[in-house]
Amino acid sequence: MMPSILLSPSKGGCSNYENAVLAAGGRPLARYCPAETDWDCGGLLLCGGDDIDPARFGQENQGSTGIDPERDEAEFAAVRAFLAAGKPILAICRGHQILNVALGGSLRQDISPAQRLFHAHDPAEKKDRVHPLRAAEGSLLHRFYGPVFPVNSSHHQALDQLGEGLLPTAWSESELIEAVELPGRDVLGVQFHPERMTGALSRPDTIDGQAIFSWFLARCREAAHG
Repeated sequence: MMPSILLSPSKGGCSNYENAVLAAGGRPLARYCPAETDWDCGGLLLCGGDDIDPARFGQENQGSTGIDPERDEAEFAAVRAFLAAGKPILAICRGHQILNVALGGSLRQDISPAQRLFHAHDPAEKKDRVHPLRAAEGSLLHRFYGPVFPVNSSHHQALDQLGEGLLPTAWSESELIEAVELPGRDVLGVQFHPERMTGALSRPDTIDGQAIFSWFLARCREAAHG
């Protein structure tokens, strides 16, 4: 069975996410600002992109850019719908932050210059940063990759107050929260970009992100079978 996966990307598209879902045995359905008619998919993949409106977590703008209120609204609604239906969710980068805010959490709108040396994309280099993560024992990422492993990085914001029920499961060298799970649910959020570390985009200096997509598609198939 090839479950359909709702992808919620930016206006620029999401070919890397689509390729990763296809390789893991899923059928990607990409929808910028997905509507209620798209919620019958077997799983939700929240893609990366620009920043969330800080008003969503009760703050004034202190460095957030590229705000898209329509996308925010559509993705918050999709998260609520898929959680209510008990369907799997994989949330990546901006999606990781959407998940947190949708559950009542907040963000650090602009991490410190010292931290950005390790985490923010450098346009001059035209590639992601790479840094190590430490995973909690027993977590999904620990199961996939062990206690310490290298990932890519391209972000200037990070989780702050955690949303209701979320459990932090991986941290950067400066203790930024890089992964969360929702215990008892098939929900995983990661701050890094596994879709840019797999298939034709695999790289020797990081993990292979495909393990994350394989887990997600397996959970979607199991959920579809009840």
